Amino acid sequence: MSEQSWLSEIPQLDRHQLLEIRKTLDGAYRAFSREYGDAIEAVFDPLLSFLIWFEKLLLGTPWWLVIAVLAGLAYAASRSWKLTLGVVVAFFLIGFFGMWDNTMRTMSIILVSTFVAIGLGIPIGIAMARSNRVQSFVTPLLDIMQTMPAFVYLIPVVMLLGIGKIPGVIAVVIYAIPPVIRLTNLGIRLVDKEVLEAATAYGASPTQRLFGVQLPLAMPNIMAGINQTIMMALAMVVIASMIGVKGLGQPVLKSITNQYFTLGLLNGLAIVALAIIFDRVSQSYAKRTQQHLGGHDHG
Repeated sequence: MSEQSWLSEIPQLDRHQLLEIRKTLDGAYRAFSREYGDAIEAVFDPLLSFLIWFEKLLLGTPWWLVIAVLAGLAYAASRSWKLTLGVVVAFFLIGFFGMWDNTMRTMSIILVSTFVAIGLGIPIGIAMARSNRVQSFVTPLLDIMQTMPAFVYLIPVVMLLGIGKIPGVIAVVIYAIPPVIRLTNLGIRLVDKEVLEAATAYGASPTQRLFGVQLPLAMPNIMAGINQTIMMALAMVVIASMIGVKGLGQPVLKSITNQYFTLGLLNGLAIVALAIIFDRVSQSYAKRTQQHLGGHDHG
């Protein structure tokens, strides 16, 4: 009873006031999306064109050629025959079980989203590492992006841009970009001050120090961030399918609503296979670059 009376003491907005505030905010956002929606969509047109072209390229290329290219890239990154063979077997099984087209669609959106996230994330991470003020501004935003349920930020994106590929890419990028920003910032900040002082003593400019010293030494951290970003982008595939992104997520969604256990399981396993392949390849590439740097330093 005492708790009840204590709660009743707190002044609360009545239901009518709350409704008015919500109506005002909703109305303002709708007006904004009507006014500027087309202009914002036009900004993303080049990205949409590229995404459609890339998807068509993956779907139109013969399966054996796609597998050969992926195996070649896996070997170039990892120098591991076992991993390369694993990539070939995994993609062959994906095709064998009839999930090839959906996997190619998923790969196109994941790769484009990851490149966008890296292209935006690394410069933001560098800016954070160079300025404490930028860091104190960006860190709370990253906290919000990482803790906000994905469904919540799908709402404004869909209201503004409708349903389709671009809202999907934006949702995936928002969800997946924090690790690459955080780990780029961390990696650069962890670079030994004495190394930087030595570079300055040799007459290196701030830009030369960044590209010649800080980024190469921060590369293991940056690669770990990129790896996490790819994993989070893949985790977002099923949620992105809810706003019309075609790929492996849609059969999983269909299997939830219609209780098709095998369909969901197979497509889920295909997403897992993609995740493992991307994870292993990017990790072994990171290890190789680290060894190369280590060897370079000793040399």
